[in-house]
Amino acid sequence: MSQAPIQRTIAASDWALLGLLSVIWGGSFLFVGVAVRELPPLTIVALRVLLAALALQGVLLVAGMRLPRERRAWAAFVGMGILNNVIPFTLIVWGQTHIASGLASILNATTPLFTVVVAHYLTQDERLTGSRLGGVVVGFVGVAVMIGSAALTSLNAHVLAQLAVLGAALSYAFSGVFGRRFRTLGIPPLVAAAGQVTASSCILLPVSLVVDRPWTLAMPSTGAVLSLLALALVSTAFAYLIFFRLLARAGATNVGLVTFLIPVSAILFGVLILGEALEWRHMAGMALIAAGLMLIDGRALAAIGRVFSAKEPAPRGNG
Repeated sequence: MSQAPIQRTIAASDWALLGLLSVIWGGSFLFVGVAVRELPPLTIVALRVLLAALALQGVLLVAGMRLPRERRAWAAFVGMGILNNVIPFTLIVWGQTHIASGLASILNATTPLFTVVVAHYLTQDERLTGSRLGGVVVGFVGVAVMIGSAALTSLNAHVLAQLAVLGAALSYAFSGVFGRRFRTLGIPPLVAAAGQVTASSCILLPVSLVVDRPWTLAMPSTGAVLSLLALALVSTAFAYLIFFRLLARAGATNVGLVTFLIPVSAILFGVLILGEALEWRHMAGMALIAAGLMLIDGRALAAIGRVFSAKEPAPRGNG
């Protein structure tokens, strides 16, 4: 059966879902910022996907659905789990052991910059245009401003942490394109979400047991436990229900725009709750990334063009 084409513009209802998703994922940087003070990165990531998998399996059971058994479906679950969970979650959590949650969220906002390049080469209906290429260039100038000259002189922990979050953004870009195959396979968003976190759990849980030996760790505080639960149930399980629905309707490039909105809530949470502060170059870099994303999206520039066109006087006739 042929699939409906990906929307090139985002409907108003999908913009509302994007806004909700940005707040939920903005909160994930806050929850990680709390949990990482007491728990090692791999343990946080493994528990995040394990608890999310259990929650989504429960939702599947209530909905009368189940995970498919076909090899193609599980290959897709494993691939998506690695690209969308294992790699980015681990890199971001490790990065937040060295940098503020607000800065991590800004660097994560580069996902659409990577996505337009990845989608250009790996899809047929999300091609790179001149304005999108310009947006990518402007956005990565913003990244360079944020990281600063320290990257040219030494690869200290702070610089490596920022590069790790950029690596996570690149992985998210690949996952956004890879995840489109669930639509082709006819796998519903709920099943896709449950399948990828289940596959991620099977990968991450044994690794964390070997590396972190969590039974030797001190009992975390109530705040850390609650943050971990919120991270797993709200910022992972519930968020992926929204994400896969949007991905099927609006495409990888449009859904990637959510990372432009995430820093707003993440920075507010970080400043108000964690007492974090950002330097001027971080805000300048964010402004350049925002400008790049506006070029990639194109709608804001088109609206400005229509306004100026409407103001031009009508040409006078000769007679």
